Amino acid sequence: METVVKLENFVKTYRTGEVEVHAVRGVTLSIAPGEFVAIMGASGSGKSTLMNTLGCLDRPTSGRYLLDGIDVSELDRDELAEIRNRKIGFVFQGFNLLARTSAIENVELPLLYNRPPVRTREQRERALQALEMVGLADRADHQPSQLSGGQQQRVAIARALVNRPTLLLADEPTGNLDSVTSVEIMGIFQQLNKRGMTVVMVTHELDIARYCRRTLVMRDGHVISDQPVTDQLDAAVQLELLKQEHRAINLS
Repeated sequence: METVVKLENFVKTYRTGEVEVHAVRGVTLSIAPGEFVAIMGASGSGKSTLMNTLGCLDRPTSGRYLLDGIDVSELDRDELAEIRNRKIGFVFQGFNLLARTSAIENVELPLLYNRPPVRTREQRERALQALEMVGLADRADHQPSQLSGGQQQRVAIARALVNRPTLLLADEPTGNLDSVTSVEIMGIFQQLNKRGMTVVMVTHELDIARYCRRTLVMRDGHVISDQPVTDQLDAAVQLELLKQEHRAINLS
């Protein structure tokens, strides 16, 4: 079976002084192209360590991680940086935008690290395309201070998409957003997923996980549950319901 992510007996152990911390304990899993996966678990369950490894920010202590067929454990630091920039898009809870820089310039940033370099005109075209994908092309010249929280997260998603990654990783992407804006952002992820993007998201919110198509639950470094989402929420439907609720509250 073709996979984007393949973990084989993945173990991650940290040493703090004399103490060994077993963050992940022998996880084996595969994620196929076009899946939309939520990773859940309490603090200390190992989900952040798993996410850092999927993002090539950390290496397994033992076992293997294959990203798009490439054994990441065999890459040096420069090769890891290149594969992160070329194959992985990151979206975080904090938007991590440059404050005095326009939306389109923020989106262009990952392109500056490409080798060979991307021509200036193509950088601008690709950044604008990415903003169009998240419905924000008309805000391209706005700085973050001129954008709402939801709009800033859209810019962050566009920045993650600009290099046309194989894998989109989102770490609590709705954590700083209100309920309506959270559903709007999940709607963007659903649309990207329908276009074929593979999305893996860490969340602690059960209702947010229901917008995904598969849920992994971690505890004490193990994956204790791996199930398809049978009652998946449609963001467009939920958004309309929320707006109706708000209108009813405002009229009462």
